Amino acid sequence: MDKATAGWIYGLIGVVIFSGSLPATRVAVMDFDPLFLTVVRAVIAGLLGLGLLLLFREKRPVRSDIVPLAIVSLGCVIGFPLLTALALKHVTSAHSIVFIGLLPLATAIFGVLRGGERPRPAFWIFSAIGSALVSGYALSQGVSASPVGDLLMLAAVLICGLGYAEGAVLSRRLGGWQVICWALVLSLPVTIALCLITMPHTVIGIGGPAWIGLAYVSLFSMLIGFVFWYRGLAQGGIAAVGQLQFLQPFFGFALAAALLKESVSWSMLAVTIAVVGCVAGARKFAR
Repeated sequence: MDKATAGWIYGLIGVVIFSGSLPATRVAVMDFDPLFLTVVRAVIAGLLGLGLLLLFREKRPVRSDIVPLAIVSLGCVIGFPLLTALALKHVTSAHSIVFIGLLPLATAIFGVLRGGERPRPAFWIFSAIGSALVSGYALSQGVSASPVGDLLMLAAVLICGLGYAEGAVLSRRLGGWQVICWALVLSLPVTIALCLITMPHTVIGIGGPAWIGLAYVSLFSMLIGFVFWYRGLAQGGIAAVGQLQFLQPFFGFALAAALLKESVSWSMLAVTIAVVGCVAGARKFAR
């Protein structure tokens, strides 16, 4: 198996894992405060990451890695989880998942700016068409869909794209799981402090589904998914493998409908199918 193919396989596994993040977050924020959920998931994953780094006696990052790791922490550890948790107070997980269709374009743009990649012009055409379809759908919903929720999701996508690209560049030197673990450890002083401040006075009344959602976003969304995702981006290329995120709405819609009993409209499905149709073209011209 060549390196590029392996990168796509790792990336696909990461996308499948991430697909459960928004439905799990939607369940968790029904009982947990969004800020507390954001920091406690980072604390749980950070402590697990610290344990892995100590167990395998990984070398500490050099000084020049600190700023990139801080960007990963800001974008993926704190920014994206917090913004999506806040957005899910205003919109359903099915609606928010549509915005994930913007992530491939955002990731590709930051892959050029931070990773030095140079996709061919045709790549940008296919990626822009896919993103335009997603944006057009969001706008077609009007203000009744909650402009606050939509703006929060858009901000989450941008900051996440930056974190993905920065982490992928670091993964070429440090390794995929090492990058997310160091980013989580770097954020621990902040996340632990915020966790203590925002901790609920009692856990009585918090239902089982909320605990399951917390467990999923802490273990899978915050740690395991990134192990596969960063390795995939590093091996297969940030812009190319990033297009796999177009598949995420499919898995997310299925989970939202099956687990949360949320309605998935035909327009949502139509937009997703059209967007995914751009993947083949974008992949062909990614390099």
